[in-house]
Amino acid sequence: MDLLSQLSSALEAGDDEKVLEFTKEAIAQRLSAKDILDKELIAGMNRVGEKFARHEVFIPDVLLSAKAMYRGMDAIKPLLVKANIPALGKVVLGTVQGDLHDIGKNLVAIMLKGAGFEVIDLGKGVAPEKFVDVAIKEDAKVIGMSALLTTTMSVMKKVTELIEQKNLKGKIKTMVGGAPI
Repeated sequence: MDLLSQLSSALEAGDDEKVLEFTKEAIAQRLSAKDILDKELIAGMNRVGEKFARHEVFIPDVLLSAKAMYRGMDAIKPLLVKANIPALGKVVLGTVQGDLHDIGKNLVAIMLKGAGFEVIDLGKGVAPEKFVDVAIKEDAKVIGMSALLTTTMSVMKKVTELIEQKNLKGKIKTMVGGAPI
């Protein structure tokens, strides 16, 4: 099995130590950081996502693979910066005020980072004003909100209302997610 196949297999297995080892080996062999990212780390996470959709793996497996992907990304990040590969854009992400569930948000953050976006993760229990203020300050074009509790979904509406009040409709897009959504 070639190095990149081993890297991809280790990522799918959630073996963060092996992912780091194979990523460093790929760097030593002068493989492009962008190829390592696109063809192995992102592609591997996409396969994990497909397996999750088919109920072949479960959330803990996805989280282990995500942790492994982060290890590989940490190794190639300096090379991506050095190569001056620009982010596709900025996304402000958080779990809405009153809700502390963040597994889904964390998975979305991983996938967005892996796809080349800069993610500003505000964490859990984020107030509507903070989403909008940070998006303005960071010149983010997207706000992503997560809620697991139906009682907190109304916070998402408050964020969109603030965007409208500040005349930012069309300039900042919103994405929402969570089990009840």
